[in-house]
Amino acid sequence: MGQSLVKNYLHIVFSTKYRAPIIHPPYEQELHAYLGGICNNLECYPIKIGGYTDHVHILCMLSKKIALMKLLEEVKSHSSKWMKTKDISLNNFYWQDGYGAFSVNPAQVNKVVAYIENQHNHHKKKDFQNEFRKYLNEYNVEYDERYVWD
Repeated sequence: MGQSLVKNYLHIVFSTKYRAPIIHPPYEQELHAYLGGICNNLECYPIKIGGYTDHVHILCMLSKKIALMKLLEEVKSHSSKWMKTKDISLNNFYWQDGYGAFSVNPAQVNKVVAYIENQHNHHKKKDFQNEFRKYLNEYNVEYDERYVWD
């Protein structure tokens, strides 16, 4: 085959350090746009970015030119530094060390978009930890509860 053809939809989820509820409305949309800009610069084109006060969801196409780990390293480090410039109360803004990344069937992309759009309503009923456990279980990801949270 003469060319590399790749189309990997990814749903990425990660939280603030210790799930601190510090993504406040004045910065939430701006943060999501900033995350999208980082993804764009890395050719991991964002489809939908959203979240809640303690975590974010990124639905994007993973570029064939970058490893997932490198994408997350860039997204988290640059956005964390950026958030610290927004307000003195965010001087201790950090993301958790880990993340979840789940492949998305192209036929399910609209469902994931709707899910991300509905985060604020969703989290009136379920906290981030239970949401994340649900994903781990749905994708049959083996995990040790002691090492998932930081």
